[in-house]
Amino acid sequence: MLAKLAEELPPEGSFLYEPKWDGFRAIVFRGGSDVYIQSRDLRPLDRYFPELHDIFLEKLPEGCVVDGEIVIATPHGLDFDTLQMRLHPAASRVAKLAKETPAQFVAFDLLAGTGTDVRDAAQSERRALLEWRSTGLRASKAPASTASSRSRKTARTSPASAR
Repeated sequence: MLAKLAEELPPEGSFLYEPKWDGFRAIVFRGGSDVYIQSRDLRPLDRYFPELHDIFLEKLPEGCVVDGEIVIATPHGLDFDTLQMRLHPAASRVAKLAKETPAQFVAFDLLAGTGTDVRDAAQSERRALLEWRSTGLRASKAPASTASSRSRKTARTSPASAR
């Protein structure tokens, strides 16, 4: 599901608030022997983020499908301009940039776990599964799940809401 622009936070309810990441929306498919990273408009992203491809292949279980955002974090925050530079036609340039400015993946939804489609499960169940799946991945550069809150106050005061 894509985020929608709103002027205000929704009224009280059972909402889950998450920060807006300044990156590329991506879905990661972990097959039997490979990983496929795809943009939301179905474009392949694998070749532009080899460092993520290798981590996903090593750490994600077979049959896992994760929705999230590819970002480049710097000491000054997220750097979308540097991220855009990664979409380069030359493989040598992509490899150089992958070493100089490694990308990270922030997961926010689990769509399938070990081959089981969980899209019909409640969001709270998918979130719990996502957090459980990501525990072994936090020590690596990526992926990690995004912080979330049910608190409107936290959502109002988060750094992402100040943009």
